[in-house]
Amino acid sequence: MEMQQVRYFITLAKTLNFTRAAEECNVSQPSLTRAIRLLEAELGGELLRRERRQSHLTDLGLRMLPLMQQCYEAALAAKTLATAIKKNQIAPLSIAVSPTINISLFMPQLNELSRAYPGVQLKIKRSGADEMGQILKDGEAEIAIAGPLPETWERLDQWPIREEPFDLIVNRDHPLAKKDHVPVAELKGERFLRRTGCEMSSVVTHALAAHGVHADDAHEVESEQDFQALLEANFGVAIGPPATPSSDKLMRRMIDGLAIKRNITLYGIAGRKRSPAAATLLNLLRATDWSRTIN
Repeated sequence: MEMQQVRYFITLAKTLNFTRAAEECNVSQPSLTRAIRLLEAELGGELLRRERRQSHLTDLGLRMLPLMQQCYEAALAAKTLATAIKKNQIAPLSIAVSPTINISLFMPQLNELSRAYPGVQLKIKRSGADEMGQILKDGEAEIAIAGPLPETWERLDQWPIREEPFDLIVNRDHPLAKKDHVPVAELKGERFLRRTGCEMSSVVTHALAAHGVHADDAHEVESEQDFQALLEANFGVAIGPPATPSSDKLMRRMIDGLAIKRNITLYGIAGRKRSPAAATLLNLLRATDWSRTIN
């Protein structure tokens, strides 16, 4: 199987027309047709059902398409990575990141990307869950890293990469800090702090409410510095991920009876051409064994 055949098939699957596919691939129609037939022979079946007015992918074609796309994108990423290693080129890359995700989790991959693209220019956008989808749609970011987003649509690519628990965070002088495991019932009457833009806020609120713990009147804080300052001042308690600001004045405690976890997910726009730097970073993040990382 040759990458040229794969490219022809992906284009044909998009156009469902041999003439238009040949034009887009800048080859003659007989050359494209011959390549598709060789590919079908290798795979052992028809990929496209040819009809006069409306051709369509066969079951085999539908199954092969996502695999072919992934194969082709990986080949392109490998080629651009090899080329970038030899060149010091400018590579702008905009990434939208949830305000409660610690970007240090991804520094090994970003460092490897920087070695491949010495001229990479990162633009990190901190965005809440409600704005994240629109930022991707508008092209303000090529990649987003966040938990579950409230808006889903057919062109939103999603790759879950890491799961992390949410625990209780309290001032070390708070009575709950004296317990390694805090029963969820003991959170009743506590005043909570909530990070604005956290995509898990409603999940946490609903989970607490199911146990009779109400957090609707939680203090809302925009910045990490203010969030940490209020916690250190014993102004309230919080439930958050490992990336939540920490200090020697704060303690993390597990909550018995309340299991909240966040799936950190990579997001992109399907069908939109990605820059070589974005494609390379996606592949690096997806290839990482996140089970070996420590929260």
